[in-house]
Amino acid sequence: MSECGTMTGVVGAPYYVVSEVLRKEYNEKIDVWSASMILYILLTRVPPFYDETPVETFEAVLKGNLRFPSRIFILVSLETNDLFQKMLCKDVSRRLSAEQVSSKH
Repeated sequence: MSECGTMTGVVGAPYYVVSEVLRKEYNEKIDVWSASMILYILLTRVPPFYDETPVETFEAVLKGNLRFPSRIFILVSLETNDLFQKMLCKDVSRRLSAEQVSSKH
């Protein structure tokens, strides 16, 4: 961990990795990302970012193109979609904090 509280190093499985971990600089907001990944997978049974190989999956995470397949999300509320977009936001400065997520409910 650096003096400013940022961590470095790549860790994590391709389907669960946080985009800033791939850039090797991250903070506590990675936990919001991780929680939203778990919730997304529990709700849909598929990860939001995936591809054929681990390298391609890492690239999908870096691009941050969040998918909401209509055949899966047809029964998911707009509020839930919005929450996923804010929790899985590639831009860390715009990603919700854990406190912001908990205040949504």
